[in-house]
Amino acid sequence: MSASPAALQQHWPVPLAVHRFERAAEVNAVLARVFLAMRATDPQAPAGRFYASADDLLRRIDLPEFQALLQFIAASIQATAQQANAGVWPAGRHGLQLELTGVWFQIQNGAAFHDIHTHGNCSWSGVYYVQIDPPAQRQGHPELGALNGATRFYSPMFPLLGGAHIDMGNAFLQQATLDVTPNEGDLVLFPAFLPHKAMPYAGERDRIIVSFNAQIRAPGGDQLFRYAGA
Repeated sequence: MSASPAALQQHWPVPLAVHRFERAAEVNAVLARVFLAMRATDPQAPAGRFYASADDLLRRIDLPEFQALLQFIAASIQATAQQANAGVWPAGRHGLQLELTGVWFQIQNGAAFHDIHTHGNCSWSGVYYVQIDPPAQRQGHPELGALNGATRFYSPMFPLLGGAHIDMGNAFLQQATLDVTPNEGDLVLFPAFLPHKAMPYAGERDRIIVSFNAQIRAPGGDQLFRYAGA
């Protein structure tokens, strides 16, 4: 007697979205010059080919190009969060407040990288690519190849795979990383808990990105489901 067919259910998916900034060519050139100047005038800038600013750019930069990028980021987060929470946010719920709790930039070259990490005290994070060599150029690097400057994301199941029984039955778990190819003007949004890494980069131009953390809060509190007491 064969089992009756049933619809497969997949729970706890990890959303990730890529948005394209239409004003990238205009805005990125200005931001690259500003960020390079900020690094050059930072008395605490470390030696080496990796630099990360403080996360206070909302206070330090007052330029129309930066404001345009922030507006694009906010609109993209709103659209992505609404899609990710479809069917979960109560119908008709209004007044949700979006706040960027930290915005900073990073510059890397010379095979520098940013090791695996997550972001705290926020629900969404993102990376916006301001400047990087074109894909064909950087992928021609004799050692780094296609991963030159990529952003790598790790499955939340990754810590479990070392001790898990692996066979063809759970082959869907075995590809535990996702490599996103950077392109100038692309914004990648992801849940802040998702481990990620900036892979080593070496190129003619510096790899420059803007990163940020975002909270989305309800004025009356964020609890959607009642706690079940014993």
